[in-house]
Amino acid sequence: MTETQALPEAIETECVVIGAGPSGLFAVFELGLLGMKCHVVDSLQHPGGQCAELYPDKPIYDIPALPVCGAQELVDRLMEQIRPFAAGFHLGQEVTGLVRRDDGHFELTTAKGTRFSAGAVIIAAGLGSFQPRRLSVEGAEALEGRQVHYRVARAEQYRGKDLLIGGGGDSALDWVLEFAGKARSVTLVHRREEFRAQPASVARMKELVAAGHVRHLSGQVGALRIVGGMLTGATVNCLDGSAVEVDCDHVFAAVGDINTYPGKKKLILSGFHEAALAAFGVQAYVYPGKRQFLQYTTTSPIMQQRLGVSGTGG
Repeated sequence: MTETQALPEAIETECVVIGAGPSGLFAVFELGLLGMKCHVVDSLQHPGGQCAELYPDKPIYDIPALPVCGAQELVDRLMEQIRPFAAGFHLGQEVTGLVRRDDGHFELTTAKGTRFSAGAVIIAAGLGSFQPRRLSVEGAEALEGRQVHYRVARAEQYRGKDLLIGGGGDSALDWVLEFAGKARSVTLVHRREEFRAQPASVARMKELVAAGHVRHLSGQVGALRIVGGMLTGATVNCLDGSAVEVDCDHVFAAVGDINTYPGKKKLILSGFHEAALAAFGVQAYVYPGKRQFLQYTTTSPIMQQRLGVSGTGG
């Protein structure tokens, strides 16, 4: 192997966090409080995970002490919170290799060739590597980013439009509930009668269908109607064998949680708690002989020093 072909030097770090969603970002914070440095890897080009990628404008109501918080606002707040810990971010990179060495450390590689030697790894991948299920019908690829979408950057731009939303999970139902009453029409297409979304979201969607505010079709998009290079509608092949023509300006093609255990609740709130537990677990794994102390940011001088607010505590 020549010098130009040599592998890049591995980045030495105490921990690598895979996933830059809210839980992954909070893991950085908890590791920082424990005095541990880390690097973060995410396949997206920006931090935030599903919150930033799918619905940055969506309001969140169950974050403690914040009666309402936009999804992107939450990500921005988390990024500000972890700023004192100077974590390394490696965005737009997918982890392609993870090996545990005989000494207990981990070797990670990404698709771009970045290498890490880490004392521990936290997998905060949420829904997994964000690879949307692309609409596999003729003409869809050419419309991506214009009239075929896999994320919602600004919900307001679809006000008064005719929308077709595909999927039966939380993302699809969230979009249906977000756009109902704002778009001129909303049609939900799901290939099964059953839904994977939260029961409350499904119930609300069915209420909107009953009230005539949303149209629900069980089936799959079979074709797009494109006139002059612009999307004007779609054909839905229904489960009963019929084909239904739907007028639409835009199509949204939607995409389990990585951590599961009995009683698991897929909430950001739960992810924050799991991130804290993971950080303590990492410290115990990397420094097995070190005694662990539970310290409080309100009173611990060392924690306040790490946060850059030294001297403000009791």
